Amino acid sequence: MTETCKPLMTTRKERGKAIVEKSGQIQKIDDHSFTVKSQTGHGVYEVKTTDKGMTCTCPDFIKHGMPCKHILATRFYLEVQRDTPKGTVSEKIRLTYAQAWSAYNAAQTEEIKIFDALLKDLVKAIPEPEQKMGRPRLPMSETLFCAIQKVYSQLSSRRAHSLFQNAVERKQIDHAPYFNAPSALFNNPNITPILHELVTLSALPVAGLETDFAIDSTGFRTTTFSAYCGIKHGQKKEHRWLKAHMATGVKTNIVTGIQISTTNDNDSPHFAPLVKDISKNFNISEISADRAYSSRDNFEVVGSVGGVAYIPFKKHARCKTRGSPLWNKMFYFFQLNREEFMEHYHKRSNVESTNAAIKRKFGETLKSKNQIAQVNELLAKIIAYNLTVVIHEMYENGISPDFLHVKSDVCT
Repeated sequence: MTETCKPLMTTRKERGKAIVEKSGQIQKIDDHSFTVKSQTGHGVYEVKTTDKGMTCTCPDFIKHGMPCKHILATRFYLEVQRDTPKGTVSEKIRLTYAQAWSAYNAAQTEEIKIFDALLKDLVKAIPEPEQKMGRPRLPMSETLFCAIQKVYSQLSSRRAHSLFQNAVERKQIDHAPYFNAPSALFNNPNITPILHELVTLSALPVAGLETDFAIDSTGFRTTTFSAYCGIKHGQKKEHRWLKAHMATGVKTNIVTGIQISTTNDNDSPHFAPLVKDISKNFNISEISADRAYSSRDNFEVVGSVGGVAYIPFKKHARCKTRGSPLWNKMFYFFQLNREEFMEHYHKRSNVESTNAAIKRKFGETLKSKNQIAQVNELLAKIIAYNLTVVIHEMYENGISPDFLHVKSDVCT
C-alpha cells in the first residue's frame, strides 16, 4: 500500500500544477465555486470549497474521496505570490463562509422560550423512581428541570427561584421546589449517571447529521482550593480544577460523550470509553484527536467501530505493528500523505470551539462546594449547551427533536 500511494499523490500534484500553468483552465464562479477544465476531454468539473474541505464532481474524487488533481489545481490557483525583501513568498487566500444569519437570528431570539420547552421534554424521558414510603416527593423530572434551568440562567439559587415560579405558571412543572433544591440534587451521587444519560439523549436529535467526531479535554475551575504552605514553602493557594474529556460532532459541535476526572489525569485512557459511547448512537466515519491520544489501542478501538482515527504520531513513534495493523497502516499514511492526513486531523479544531463556546456562555467556574456536586453541575452545563445546539439546528437544518421518541429508538 505504501509504495503505491506515494507515486499516485505525486502524479496528482504534478497534473494539478500542469492545469494551473496553462492559462484559462480554472474559472471562478463565486467565492466558493470554481470550474476546472478536463485535461483529457472537453468537459469541466466543479470544485467547491466548504468549511469541511474541498469537493469535486470528477470520477476520481467521487470514487476515492481524496483530493484529485482538480482540487489540487484549485489550491495552487488560490495561492497569491508576492515579492518581499526575503524573496518570493506564497500566501493562501483566506476563504470566508457566509453565516446563515436568518437561522442564527431566529435561534438566538427564540432560544430561551424553546429551551424550557425542550428541557421539559428531555427530563420526562427519565423514568421516575418508585417511592415506597415517606411523604410524597417532588417528581425527579421537575427537580432536574429546575437544576438545569438554574445552570442555564447562571443565577444564584435564590435569584433563580423566580424562574421556577414562572415555570409553574407556564405549566412546565407542577410545583416550584425550595430555592436550594437544585444544590441538594447536585449533592446526590445517584444523580450522576442520570445526568450522563441526559447528555446522551440531548445529542441524539442530530445523530443523522454527524459522522465525524473530535476528542479533547479542557479544564473547569472550582471555588475550592488545594492544600498549600504559603510562608514556609512559598506555595500559593490555587483553585482545584476538574478535567472534562469530551467528544463532539464536527458539524454541529454538539457534545456526544463526556468523562470527568481530576486535573492531573492523563488524556489517552479516556479515549476508548468515549469512542464506545459515540458508537452506541452514531455512525462513525472518522475521529480526530491530538498527539496526547496517539497509541495503538486508540487506533484499534476506532477501527473496531468502523471508523478511521486521525491522530498525529509523536516524534519518537516507529512503524512497529506490535499487534496493531492499523498503527502501521496509518503511520505510513501520515508519513507519505501528510497534507491529506492533516486535512482530516484539523477537524479537531471543532472540539476546541466547543470548549470555548461552553465556557463563554455558561462560564468556566463551577459554583458547587464538593466534588460530587461539581461533577453534576458540569454535566448540567453540557446538557444546557447541547440543548442550545439543538435549537440552532432546528432553524439551520430543520430537525424536529423528540426526546421520548429517540430514546425508544435507542432502547430498541
